[in-house]
Amino acid sequence: QVQLVESGGGLVQPGGSLRLSCAASGSISSFMTMGWYRQAPSKQRELVARIRSGGSTDYVGSAKGRFTISKDNAKNTVYLQMNTLKPEDTAVYYCSATRYTGSNIWGQGTQVTVSS
Repeated sequence: QVQLVESGGGLVQPGGSLRLSCAASGSISSFMTMGWYRQAPSKQRELVARIRSGGSTDYVGSAKGRFTISKDNAKNTVYLQMNTLKPEDTAVYYCSATRYTGSNIWGQGTQVTVSS
């Protein structure tokens, strides 16, 4: 069973940047998509960005133009570069991998707090 481990979260001031990493214990090439989700307090988990096995990407909502998802198949790692961060970006960010069967696996999450 592949496991996902997120890192790179922390406290950043508004307008700052963070890069999140999601390291998989196995090959990410076997997954249909890799995605980043976030969950703010008292809110539902929501998709932020995803990248398909072929490299195409999707961004949702306010992530467009500010966040960039990428992956390194050789390192089995997916990244989320987040720029121009806003207080409303504060959330726990989760990495997810979707198999071709449709099933998902999740990481444990990493906290991102945007505050002055």
